[in-house]
Amino acid sequence: MRPIRVGWYDVGMHDVLKSHILQLLQKDATPRNLAHLAEELGVGGSLRRAFREAIESLSAEGRVVLGPRNAIGLPSLSSEVTGVFRANPRGYGFVSPQQLTGEGDVFIPAKSTGSAMTGDRVVAQVTRGSKKDPDRLTGKIVKVLDRAHTTVVGTLRQEQDCWRVRPDGGDFLRPVEIEHVDTRTVRHGDKVAVTIRTYPTHSQAATGTIREVLGRPGRFDAEISAIIRRHGLCEEFEPSALVEASNARENFRPQDTHGRKDLTKALVVTIDPPDAKDFDDAISLTRTEQGGWLLGVHIADVSYFVPAGSALDRCARQRGNSVYLPGRTLPMLPEMLSNEICSLQPGKRRYTKSVFLTYDKDGRMQSARFGNTMIESKFRLSYQQADAALKGDVAGLAEDMVALLHDMDALARAIEKRRRRAGMLQLNMPETELVTDESGRVVAVCPADTSYPHTIIEMFMVEANVAVAALLDRHCIPFMRRIHPEPDSKVLRRLSQTLRLLGVTLSRQPQRADLQGLLDQVRGSRMLVPVHLLVLRSLAKATYAPASVGHYALAASKYCHFTSPIRRYADLIVHRALQAYLTGRLQPARRQYTFPELASIGEHISQTEQTAEEAEQELKKILILHLLRNKVASVLDGVVVSLTAFGAAVYLPEYGVEGLIPREALGPDRWQFDEQSQCLVGRHTGAILRLAQPLRVRVVAVAPAAGQLDLAPAVDLIRSVTPSREPQQRPRRKSGPNRRRKKRKPHA
Repeated sequence: MRPIRVGWYDVGMHDVLKSHILQLLQKDATPRNLAHLAEELGVGGSLRRAFREAIESLSAEGRVVLGPRNAIGLPSLSSEVTGVFRANPRGYGFVSPQQLTGEGDVFIPAKSTGSAMTGDRVVAQVTRGSKKDPDRLTGKIVKVLDRAHTTVVGTLRQEQDCWRVRPDGGDFLRPVEIEHVDTRTVRHGDKVAVTIRTYPTHSQAATGTIREVLGRPGRFDAEISAIIRRHGLCEEFEPSALVEASNARENFRPQDTHGRKDLTKALVVTIDPPDAKDFDDAISLTRTEQGGWLLGVHIADVSYFVPAGSALDRCARQRGNSVYLPGRTLPMLPEMLSNEICSLQPGKRRYTKSVFLTYDKDGRMQSARFGNTMIESKFRLSYQQADAALKGDVAGLAEDMVALLHDMDALARAIEKRRRRAGMLQLNMPETELVTDESGRVVAVCPADTSYPHTIIEMFMVEANVAVAALLDRHCIPFMRRIHPEPDSKVLRRLSQTLRLLGVTLSRQPQRADLQGLLDQVRGSRMLVPVHLLVLRSLAKATYAPASVGHYALAASKYCHFTSPIRRYADLIVHRALQAYLTGRLQPARRQYTFPELASIGEHISQTEQTAEEAEQELKKILILHLLRNKVASVLDGVVVSLTAFGAAVYLPEYGVEGLIPREALGPDRWQFDEQSQCLVGRHTGAILRLAQPLRVRVVAVAPAAGQLDLAPAVDLIRSVTPSREPQQRPRRKSGPNRRRKKRKPHA
């Protein structure tokens, strides 16, 4: 935890200290001495009184516990806990307590989930420990306080006595009985959205009515509509927001600079995916007299068109971000802004906020300047076009454009080298892209483009984000940060232990450099996917918050998102803070957002970001599973990426999805999960199935709506897998005077 600077934020300092205290206690649940805690937080001088008041406030609220010898820690869970439930498709789930404790989530067995659905706020009775795991918290849901869902999406089926809907996904695990089915508008097998009328009990199924018929399962439009309804994503904009967007477009006069620096003659380029329409970042790059570079990162000035508190702002804040589904985009802002006057289209004059970064010849940043500008992009390139040009295919590109690309490549590699030396982590999980026909049906899956121009743009965006965060922090302007806390030391120790079982060496307390060395070591090998997944699961999730925590993976002490205000609300907030600095309004800027308000917005947009990611991945998997329905009985290459008592999760590189081999499908043996050695062991044969093991598998069954892919080994594991026990050598008998003689048993 970095020291808290006096004067960072006068308004809300009490809340700042409380937030930092809770973050530090949550990171390591061990109670600590108050004096040591103050020292870790860098509290001194005029902050000592504020620190004591923050501790007293947290104690009065029951969020911390003061013990003997001035020890402070998080409270233990009581026999009942209130929190948010999340279900697992296998039936069990977890409750995340709404109050921070030192004991983590509560496991809810399948028979104890009651009627709870993912996202519901519930009350659970808690019991502690078991013979196998004394530290485990197990619970039973006794009450549902708030429902996260009033609608479910699923497939309608006509059964003997009634109509039922089998819900998609794992949020709602039991069928819903449907009242009053109109067979003129709906038929067996349709995908429908259902309004829940009564929730299930132990003896009664849930009931509901059909609100909307979405279409036939597997059809592109039906699956997209189902995902949108299931995740509660916004499609339509409020009329008032559309009116404001229309007025902004009509009133935009590109010939008016409004005091901006005119860069329309400069060589500026955008590099984006081939199907992109919302171009929010552009690049310029020139050589300096000293042999270095002047990098210009030009970002669409969305804040000019979206004032704080406007209808457009309210819509953007509610959505939090754009959602990019396969074949469909749900923009954060109306398309007349996102795809038109805010998009940095080639040949169009556009308002931008620019960051000018000066580098020496070795890629070390020397200075940073900021300003309101107007640009006119000269070229719109895709990543593939830029990669081809760097490799010599320059057809259709002017000479100065080709030279610019080579300069961008050289500077980005220098920046990447410097950032890697500083400890930046680069996780490169293999990704796939869907190939669709004219009707939108997925016909193939291919590897995603990972050419170096992706890294070029990434490095430039990271540098601009760091520069803006450092500027706002230096001038004590509160802003929305992108934070990524350091991983827990216990989690890293478990990672090290698991990797040793795979034959991969990692120190018990790895630093960032150790983790990056590990990732480099497995690149291009069969270990890449399982090792990357293990590392990802060991790292905290990056979120949005005003607290100065830093970004662990990027090795940045100060970081924010500034470069995508068309599609992220966090960036829009940062643009407003930068605008206050550029206009010299520092005191109003420090009061523009209170710390609690930023914290609340941060929690909301972190959740919308997670929802968007889940919706994108879920739809992608569903569409791939529909493709795999034609591959039942086919044999594919896979690699074991996870093992549990239920069976083995196997990743299929060709399709980029995981499937499950149930324990009973592994072979004629009694398979047991050894958590300590992370393997499944055949009790009678001694055969072992290990993490990261390559495995040929056969597709057994595919259930796209449930997101399930059932696999079976295509080989005889009993014969092919390494035995768990080596032949034991008989111990050598001791000789000499100290040898202990075994007593003979008397004859019967």
